[in-house]
Amino acid sequence: MRWRHPERGMVSPAEFIPIAEDTGLINEIGEWVLATACRDAASWPDDIRLAVNVSPVQFKSGTLALKIMAALAASNFPASRLELEITEAVLIRDDDTALAILHQLRAIGVRIALDDFGTGYSSLSYLHRFPFDKIKIDRCFVNDIAGPDGSASIVQAVVNLAAARRMTTTAEGVETEEQQRLLRTLGCSEMQGYLFSAAKPADKVLELFALHRSRLAQRGGNESRRREAG
Repeated sequence: MRWRHPERGMVSPAEFIPIAEDTGLINEIGEWVLATACRDAASWPDDIRLAVNVSPVQFKSGTLALKIMAALAASNFPASRLELEITEAVLIRDDDTALAILHQLRAIGVRIALDDFGTGYSSLSYLHRFPFDKIKIDRCFVNDIAGPDGSASIVQAVVNLAAARRMTTTAEGVETEEQQRLLRTLGCSEMQGYLFSAAKPADKVLELFALHRSRLAQRGGNESRRREAG
């Protein structure tokens, strides 16, 4: 999410989300984001999921499951296509409560991703105790993955661990083709970052999907012609 301010221009969520959390406004913002995103994503192709970040304040509000069900019902968006991204901060201190909330969310049918894995208080016990569907590898491990003493071995370990727990992995902050190639070699199943696209307003997302599918179709046609020529 980005805030297009009339005077300051584009404002990063890193600037206004902490303030919203401190003032309690994050619950209203989060509810609006969830409802709006589900409504917009209802027109997307059926094979594309929607990922929504959940603030620790939202997570512990006690009404998250109800608000998610309301947003899904109002938009007629399938629960199976909604993925909630939570950070390790929601698991600290009261993990029994966190576990109960996560099971409530899973009962709705949504997917749950552990965001920014490896940057906070990561514990392997989290992956055993909590019902995650995905691990999101933080950009700090992607930035230097190509270096001689880079983080390739760490990424490989996370990918292997996720696979053993039947989770998928998404690498964040992918900006170069070299990073993309290495991540594919390491078995990372999904990626996001400026290499693929900057953040887009909702009305431009469908255009992005169409462009991507066109490129895939063109690539498939080229490969087919090469096989015929061979």
